[in-house]
Amino acid sequence: MENYFNYFTEIEEHFQRRRGTTLLLSTLDWALIETWKDAGITLEAVLRGIDATFDKYERRPSKTRKVNGLAYCSQEVLAAAEDMKEAAVGVSSGKPAPAGVDPADVAAFLNRSADALEKSNSRINANDHSRAAVQVLIGDSKTKLRELAANFANMNGSPNLEDLERRLTVMEEKLFAALLSSTPDEELVAVRAEADRELAPYRQKMTAPQIDQLHKQYVHKRLLERHGVPRLSLFYM
Repeated sequence: MENYFNYFTEIEEHFQRRRGTTLLLSTLDWALIETWKDAGITLEAVLRGIDATFDKYERRPSKTRKVNGLAYCSQEVLAAAEDMKEAAVGVSSGKPAPAGVDPADVAAFLNRSADALEKSNSRINANDHSRAAVQVLIGDSKTKLRELAANFANMNGSPNLEDLERRLTVMEEKLFAALLSSTPDEELVAVRAEADRELAPYRQKMTAPQIDQLHKQYVHKRLLERHGVPRLSLFYM
């Protein structure tokens, strides 16, 4: 691939092709992709794991249960990643690759993220000190994104995307921490209960650390979604 930032899109489209429908990925599916990315599982390993899952499914004499989510593919994805590691194949670590990325596209993504943050800020009711602090942080983040976008729009030569990704990761982590501290306990309990329900069918298919990581990613994603805060990573470009 020329642009490894297509990680999420490639996985979504490949899963839909193999399933034969345009089934939208769930919050759990997106959280799972996030855990694969963070674990450094390459795109090729994920696609191989999806193929292996559907190949096994298609060989079954009875197909009463469909592959309705990426969690059904988790074991095959991990197996494919291990096989590729042992064979020294697919040496890219899943980190951003600068090749093939147009600075103008990066600038457009950063400006879209700033626009989304501006909308999310208007949705937050600053009825206490913690919520007001979130609004200030969102405003600062929006300004930084605009500045980064301007730099990339006027850039000549190859951009340093790894450095930008680190900056965006720090920015998103601060936003999430602020939202977490300002969200009422009842809302957090509800989100965690939702995560438990979604993960229940897959607990026997994954290890305890995998379940814990996926649970954290699910809560992270749902909390950002509830407040309209966009994902800032270039993998969402």
